[in-house]
Amino acid sequence: MSFRIGALALPLVALTTACAVTPGSSPAAPVATTHPPVPLPPLTEAAFSEELTQRTFRYFWDTTDTERCLAPDRWPSNPFSSIAATGFALTAYGIGAERGYVTRAEAALRTRDCLRFYWTAPQGPAAAGTTGYKGFFYHFLKNDDGTRHKTTELSTVDTSLFLGGALFAQSYYDRNDPVEAEIRDLAEKIYTRVDWTFVQRTNTGTDARNLAGSHGITMGWKPEKGFETHDWVGYNEGMLVYVLALGSPTHPVGKDAWDKGWAAELEKDWGTYHGQQHLQFEPLFGHQYSHVWVDFRGIRDDFMRGKGIDYFENSRRATLAQRAYGADNPNKWTGYSADVWGWTASDGPGYSKDKYSVGGTPRFFNGYMARGVSAIRVVDDGTVVPTAAGGSVAFAPEVAIPALMAMRTQYGPRLYTRYGFKDAFNPSFTFAEPNMRSGTVDPVHGWVANDYLGIDQGPILAMMENHRSGFVWKVMRGNPHIVRGLQRIGFTGGWLDKAKAE
Repeated sequence: MSFRIGALALPLVALTTACAVTPGSSPAAPVATTHPPVPLPPLTEAAFSEELTQRTFRYFWDTTDTERCLAPDRWPSNPFSSIAATGFALTAYGIGAERGYVTRAEAALRTRDCLRFYWTAPQGPAAAGTTGYKGFFYHFLKNDDGTRHKTTELSTVDTSLFLGGALFAQSYYDRNDPVEAEIRDLAEKIYTRVDWTFVQRTNTGTDARNLAGSHGITMGWKPEKGFETHDWVGYNEGMLVYVLALGSPTHPVGKDAWDKGWAAELEKDWGTYHGQQHLQFEPLFGHQYSHVWVDFRGIRDDFMRGKGIDYFENSRRATLAQRAYGADNPNKWTGYSADVWGWTASDGPGYSKDKYSVGGTPRFFNGYMARGVSAIRVVDDGTVVPTAAGGSVAFAPEVAIPALMAMRTQYGPRLYTRYGFKDAFNPSFTFAEPNMRSGTVDPVHGWVANDYLGIDQGPILAMMENHRSGFVWKVMRGNPHIVRGLQRIGFTGGWLDKAKAE
């Protein structure tokens, strides 16, 4: 079985994600120290939740370029912007306004200017000088002008994450004033411009998009070579792609895209891991991204009706299974416990070609990759990722929040600093590597990443807020496009039975 994530379907050991950055971009040199982590003042759970929310919000507010609304893929290295990170930024602005970190007027102005840029940014089939094509956006954009970065793909999932933020803004900014009215209009134009039929496999046998009879949506397109060779098929973060593709009032795909595409192979992904029966997907981002904007509690499609649970419960079980793996720690990595756990796509020490020994056992360490654990496979090099627990706070707060608090306490300001959590840390990697560019190494306490990643900061902020107040979910339950997409797929139950798509 191949592992479906981003624009590739490869054996997981060689994988990077289309929702994330390429490795090796941070310019900072490592700083080695033999001092223990500086202790941070103890906090109550409530105080910690508020502090983490505010710090993570500030990541998006402080680092997103306001002239062109280019949220950095990673910071402080900031090699290019990520369209998915920009979707999280649009969501962050509303959270900040609700929390009083900024005024609603300030958030609305930034949001309006952001949507203006993406509505007017150049679209077209040219290989350079455009921001997107057919309404979709390129995965990465250049910081100087917001056009395509190198040969990155036109990404269906990263565009969907951006649209999640745009539609959130459309529903949140509902007041009768010129700025908020323009936000609603721009969000509508941006969403309805997307031609979802362009990226669906047609199953004609002659179309260049045809792929073994798939009715699914392709992961991407490049002007140099056309459509990517893999689709969003099987359990993954692609649920939001299909909700938006079926919900479109202008260029929708049919229900066959879900039934014969994404959902066609779900049974193959069903299994049990550490006592939790659920749809398997190793890195937790696959269980989190779509849930940022869609409240799956109590609503079910045909597959989940047959299993007697919903996708929210499925993600909760995946979270509990990861925590149990951390407590069990079968590969004897340093630092794992029931309070320090979490694996998803992230940075890493980046020395996969060299063999090391930890506790007398040969070890390999990877750079950016999709880490994760499931009944299908385990990909674990000792690197722990805070957003794995942070993005699951809404599913299982009783284990996710204590995990984040333990990371803050144990690793101090090397890991938890101005904008919350750095992307990842590896307590087992204590080796002196003078040429390392991905992070800093302490010979006692291990490696910590240099950068924050926008697509990892986003789920921490949004899912903490969904846990605390349900805010993002409440807003999105009123968006007619989300409601329409879910209903066309065949979701029923709970809040959705009372909603209207218009």
